[in-house]
Amino acid sequence: MYVVKSPLAEADLKIVSDALQGALVDLVDLSLVAKQIHWNVIGPRFRSVHLQLDDVVDSARTHMDEVAERASTLGVSPDGRAGTVAATSGIGKIGDGWIKDNDAVAAMTDALAAAITRLRERVAATAEPDPVTQDLLIAITADLEKHHWMFQASNNE
Repeated sequence: MYVVKSPLAEADLKIVSDALQGALVDLVDLSLVAKQIHWNVIGPRFRSVHLQLDDVVDSARTHMDEVAERASTLGVSPDGRAGTVAATSGIGKIGDGWIKDNDAVAAMTDALAAAITRLRERVAATAEPDPVTQDLLIAITADLEKHHWMFQASNNE
């Protein structure tokens, strides 16, 4: 049921809705993964990795709000509930317990790569039905790619 009437055709709205919902759950999960690693990182580079993870959390949280609000603008109810995120995220799992700084960087690099890959698919899918949504997803992809680069560079000795 749509409370807000979208200007998009029904078929286009379905494509855009799926892209936004998928991006939302990946961003929610990315923020949780980054925060989990943030709390558990140990090692000589603890402080720099710890702070870098906070940057990812801040970005992911900002972007998930933008994505959810775009969905709402189009009349689509966003779903960021824990069960939905756990069932549909493509970010992947991380282990529990302490994580060495190099392993933390590698895990975050992998999580960002997964999010970026799925965002790029959504960028392609939304090109025709809604360039406004596509533009939002492009900006998010660019930001996450910057984080991805920074994490890769920090583990390259």
